Amino acid sequence: MAKYGKTKIKGIEYYRTRLSLPNGKRKTLYGKTIKELDELLNAEREKIKENLVPDKGPTVTEYCEVRLEVIKAHVQPQTYVGYEQKVRAYIESSLGDKLLTEVTPDDIDQVMLPVSLLSSSYYRTVHMLLRGIFKAAKKSRLITDDPTEGLSSRGGKPKKELTALTDEQADLLLAAVHGLRVETFVMLGLYAGLRREEILALQWDCVHLDVANPYLEVKRTWHIIANQPVITDTTKTAAGQRSIPIPPVLADQLRLAKSKSTSDYVVANSAGGALSGSQWRNLWNLVSKRTTQERSYSRYKGHAKSVHTVSPKLGHAAEHNPNVIYSMDFHPTPHQLRRTYITNLIHSGADPKTVQYLAGHKNAKITMDIYAKVKYNRPEDLASTVNNAFPAQAGKDAEKG
Repeated sequence: MAKYGKTKIKGIEYYRTRLSLPNGKRKTLYGKTIKELDELLNAEREKIKENLVPDKGPTVTEYCEVRLEVIKAHVQPQTYVGYEQKVRAYIESSLGDKLLTEVTPDDIDQVMLPVSLLSSSYYRTVHMLLRGIFKAAKKSRLITDDPTEGLSSRGGKPKKELTALTDEQADLLLAAVHGLRVETFVMLGLYAGLRREEILALQWDCVHLDVANPYLEVKRTWHIIANQPVITDTTKTAAGQRSIPIPPVLADQLRLAKSKSTSDYVVANSAGGALSGSQWRNLWNLVSKRTTQERSYSRYKGHAKSVHTVSPKLGHAAEHNPNVIYSMDFHPTPHQLRRTYITNLIHSGADPKTVQYLAGHKNAKITMDIYAKVKYNRPEDLASTVNNAFPAQAGKDAEKG
C-alpha cells in the first residue's frame, strides 16, 4: 500500500498523494478512504500507459533555445540580440509547437513568406538562422530529412543603394540642426565617420582635444536590450578599435559641448546616461521632422483617437511649432553621415588602406567596393585617363569632327 498524506478541505478529511506525469508535472489526487485513493491512483496510471507515445524529440521552440545558447557564445552581444529577435518573431512564432520531425518544406515556406516582404539583408539573416537550426538538428540525428534544403537564399526587397550627401545637402543638414541636441551627433558622423553605435557609446575620456592634433578613440559600442542601453568595451570588429584625427570644425563643436556637459557621455540623455532606444529615436526625430517627408501622427481628444497626416512643404514652418522649418527635401539617415565621411576621404585622395583604417572596416573588400563606386563613378574625372589610353583613336575622332 502506498504511503498517503492527509489534509482537510472544507472541514472534511481526505487522503492525498501526488503522481508524476510524463511531461514532468505532478498531479495531486484525493480520496476519502485509502481504498478509494488506491483505485483512483491505479486508474490514473492506466490512463498514462494508454496515452503514452514514444518520444519523438524536441519541439522547434525547445531546439531553438538550445541553438540560441550556442550562437550566444560565438557572436557579439548586439549581434545576438538581433538574431534572438528574428528567431522568436519568425521561427518560433510560426513553428514553435511543432516537433522537429513534423516540420515540412511547406512549413518552411510559410515562415519565409512574410520575411520576403522585408529587405534582402533581413531575409538572408532569417534564412541563415533557419538553415543553421535544421542543419544542426540533422547532424545531431534528431531529424533524418532537412526541410530547409533547397530553400533559396535570395529574397526580400533589394537593398536601396546608400549614397553620400552632397556638399549642399550636408550644409543644409548642419544648418537645420544648429543649436539642437542632435548637432554633435550629426557632426561626429560627418567629420569622424563613426557608426551610430560608436557615437552613442563615446565618452569624454576618449576625446582628446588638448593636443596638437585632436583625435577620438573608438573602443566602446552601444546597443539596446528591451529598450535599455548596454555599453560594451568592444567594437563591432577588432578593426573597429581605432584612433581618428578630427578636423578643427568638429574639435570646436566638441569643446563647446564638453563645456556644457555634466555627463561621461558625449551624447547623453537628460540624466547624463546613455540613450535608450526610444530616446535615440526621439533624438533623430529632430532631424526627420525638418524634412519634407510625409508623416502621420496620432492625437487624442478624451478617449477618441484621430490620425493626422502631414505633407510638409519646403521652406514652410510646422503648423504647431513655428521653430520647426521644413528645410530639407531629402531624408538623411544616420548611416548616410558615415557614408559621406568615407566618400569625402576618397575624393580628397586618401588611399584605400587609410580609408579602411579610419572607417574601421574589417576587410579591404568592404572598403574597395565603396572606393570603386565613389572613385570611378565620375566620368568627368576619368575622361583624361581614357583619352590617354587611346590617343590614336582620339586623334582620328578629332579629325573627323
